[in-house]
Amino acid sequence: MVSLTRRRFGQFGLAAAATLAAPAYIRRSIAAGDVRMLTWKGMGSDFPDAVEKFRAETGIGVVHDYFTSELEMLTKLRTNPGAYDVALVNFVFVDQAAKQKLIEPLDVSKLTQFQYLQPKLRDSKYTKNGDTYWGVAWTWGSTGIISNTTKIKPTPDSIQALWDPAHAGRVTFRDDPVEAVSWAAIATGQDMNFPADLKLVKEKLLALKPQIQTFWKSSGECEQMFAAETVDISPMWSGSAGRMRKRDIPVDYFAPKEGGIGWFDTLAVAAGTSNQEGALKFIDYLQSPEFFIGWDERGGAPAPANLETQKQLPDDSFNKTVLGDPKHFESLIFMEDLGDEKRQEYLDLWEDVKATFG
Repeated sequence: MVSLTRRRFGQFGLAAAATLAAPAYIRRSIAAGDVRMLTWKGMGSDFPDAVEKFRAETGIGVVHDYFTSELEMLTKLRTNPGAYDVALVNFVFVDQAAKQKLIEPLDVSKLTQFQYLQPKLRDSKYTKNGDTYWGVAWTWGSTGIISNTTKIKPTPDSIQALWDPAHAGRVTFRDDPVEAVSWAAIATGQDMNFPADLKLVKEKLLALKPQIQTFWKSSGECEQMFAAETVDISPMWSGSAGRMRKRDIPVDYFAPKEGGIGWFDTLAVAAGTSNQEGALKFIDYLQSPEFFIGWDERGGAPAPANLETQKQLPDDSFNKTVLGDPKHFESLIFMEDLGDEKRQEYLDLWEDVKATFG
């Protein structure tokens, strides 16, 4: 993450959300028979060559509309019924979208790539209700730790490295309340999503004060600091770590032995679609090695849920050498839907902590 913890839970005003409308070009594309996809910008499916290859193979065009938070995604589906055919839905929000009738059940018999999906993601409680699939796992990733390989030797294996006095003043940390609470909960041996002792979580975060040089909000900010070697260690998203490797920034990436943070995204058929056949063809195409390997080679792609794709990635691919290790996947703790009340509680705690940092 993109992230719940990698890019998610952005603030989004409900009053503003209520007025969101699909762009006119999305409406016009219905007559043309194009597939209309709602997604994050730059999330692979909108690369021009990928769209053109799909058109060449199927005769079907693809147009994209974008959201900047999951709340915006849900609102666009709700207020524009029939405007979209395919939606990218983070796994935490699949059940909510299904209950609100924003997405349709998937006919997985028409997806040739379905059989190759990672079973734990494919048959997750988040995507499947009984025998009905509401979302098909597409990509996954982790939030772990990156460290400068020229400054920190050997590479740590514990979350406690962030609190190691040897790295005082050389730590950068994402300014995100959910992620901050998650890491502190992991570091204190608690449930990452719903820690029982928030007082202990707060104390652990306050103990970061001598460690922190600065906070970051976007992965680009963090990448720049590591490129300039002004910081040595930080939590980071796996996709961004892979991109940093491609830029020859000297970093190593690991999921702490106490547990890393996991997420996955799904592809869903939007409710009211007038082009279900085209939607399923595009979903199947996005699952294919043909599409995904090209995305991986560009850099910044998450890991594929398709195990056959995973096998065919280049040998030097970050998604194969690091995320392809089954031990990495097994070490992850997947996020849960916290609910608005709990998210607000975490936000209040985090703001209190930051206020003491000056």
